[in-house]
Amino acid sequence: MTEKLPRLSIATRIRNNFLAGIIICAPIAITLWLTWSVVRWADSWVKPYLPARYDPDNYLNFAVPGSGLLIGLIIITIIGFLGKNLIGQSIVQFSESMVRRVPLVRVIYKSVKQIFETVLKERSNSFKKVGLIEYPSAGLWSMVFIATDAKGEIASKFNAMGHDMVCVFLPPTPVPTAGFLIFVPREKIVPLDMTPEDGAKLLISGGLVTPDELAAKISKSKGPNKQLPEPIEL
Repeated sequence: MTEKLPRLSIATRIRNNFLAGIIICAPIAITLWLTWSVVRWADSWVKPYLPARYDPDNYLNFAVPGSGLLIGLIIITIIGFLGKNLIGQSIVQFSESMVRRVPLVRVIYKSVKQIFETVLKERSNSFKKVGLIEYPSAGLWSMVFIATDAKGEIASKFNAMGHDMVCVFLPPTPVPTAGFLIFVPREKIVPLDMTPEDGAKLLISGGLVTPDELAAKISKSKGPNKQLPEPIEL
């Protein structure tokens, strides 16, 4: 005889349906809210400086959300196009030389520019790989985003000690935007196949969301004598 499942109470059913509704509605609502916030933020920056004859709101009886964002993207693209030719590069270099003469502003400008150049340039490999390191102690593993090899004075100090170090970023859960900058020996990093986007999902969810494309591989690779992957090479 088959054992009958216990019937759920009305209160339990209502709670389960409510939680299911939260799972469906919350991601949609948060996505729409973030998108709308970005659009309004861009419009508030662009539209006040836009000439009246170029503002579509003056020709319509209602405001057009996102027009400021679209115009801003067009202006940035045009500036990037002009900045690649000889005249544009001369203007940019002259502007940068003026900024470098201001004591406090030059430090901020140089730091921000280096960050954007490192993150946005296509030739950069920063944060394109995910790995594991033993942290905070031996036997405990934490996921990190691999940035780049140690460079400059830090690299020379490590080379003098005979260490080949890699710069990694250790983000906390569930907010991966903050974290720790750690220099780890190359052979101590275990590379992962997942993308940085999948790694971010894993961090934000606290380990509850596993990348779909790797779930089958992980289930098949479980075993008592599984060996760790080879050390990473940047």
